[in-house]
Amino acid sequence: MRKLIILLSLLMLGSSAAMAQYSYVLPPPQALYAPCDTTSLLIIGDVMMHKKQLAHDHGTFLQYIEPHMQKASFCIANMEFSLGGKPYSGYPAFSAPDSYAEYVAECGADVFLLANNHILDRGLKGFKRTLGVYDSLAKTHGTRYTGVGTEPLIIKRRGISIALVNFTYGTNIGPEAASPDVMRMKKEQVGEAIQKARRAGADFIVALPHWGTEYQLKHSSVQENWANWLVGQGCCAVVGAHPHVVQDTTHINGAPVIYSMGNAVSNMSAENTRLELAVTLRFVFDRNSGTKRMLEPQLDFMWCTLPGRLTHSYATIFIKEWANRRNDWLMSSDYDNMIQTLKRVKSATGIE
Repeated sequence: MRKLIILLSLLMLGSSAAMAQYSYVLPPPQALYAPCDTTSLLIIGDVMMHKKQLAHDHGTFLQYIEPHMQKASFCIANMEFSLGGKPYSGYPAFSAPDSYAEYVAECGADVFLLANNHILDRGLKGFKRTLGVYDSLAKTHGTRYTGVGTEPLIIKRRGISIALVNFTYGTNIGPEAASPDVMRMKKEQVGEAIQKARRAGADFIVALPHWGTEYQLKHSSVQENWANWLVGQGCCAVVGAHPHVVQDTTHINGAPVIYSMGNAVSNMSAENTRLELAVTLRFVFDRNSGTKRMLEPQLDFMWCTLPGRLTHSYATIFIKEWANRRNDWLMSSDYDNMIQTLKRVKSATGIE
């Protein structure tokens, strides 16, 4: 009996050892992915309404980029015209139909930039009317605007707070004292807006200047000095407009600087004016660590096609979506012009 008990004990010990050899303690469950939230800003350049554009249905102008505008957390557009009412007019004193601004909002623009040199094209009366239209669109479409007054516009999404500071080198008419509400390219004004953004607890501050020399593919010394100052003040990115062409880009202490996006839609046909940039800024909030960071910007080239080239009206397109579709053009030579312009501007600016 004693031998039997010993044998059974040995068998049980052996069985336990064997089981231990093939078993392990399960580790605590881990998340399949880090809980990160991303907020994106899609920024496009000068939305214009020249005289010849007034003769066309503007309801097609942005149809090919509208899905991208809708997809972004926020889409920001520079509205380079006044809404001064009839008679509508193009350059040099722009006054576009109210329905044009409404159309851009319906395409997906969440923020309108108003600090530019054409905002006062119909004087103070036209300026006040313009703001009235945008105030109405804020109520009906939720579209906001900035560049007026000294307050930054702070937008929030997914735990991330972003301040937008929009300002212009000047306006085309009237003495400066006649347009006190437009944010000017003055360090005391811009610096105050940046400080207000910081006091409001903004995680990131994006500068959106209207500046530079028209039609020049390289930035000026004034732009460079200002870009250095803006980064020094705490701006995480600088994205500019006004020259009507794409300009070179750089980084200053890690902050991306896009000196000029060029136009978004216009009737311009001078060399390089139909090539454009869409700039996407992405901000990530890691809820595990509580850290927030900005990713490298995404730059996408666009092209504004004039009537009779790709369609029978104006249409802005992403070049990468049409790069291999020459046969779809009504005028194939315009496709060739697009490709040649892209190569020329890339070579001059260093943008890939």
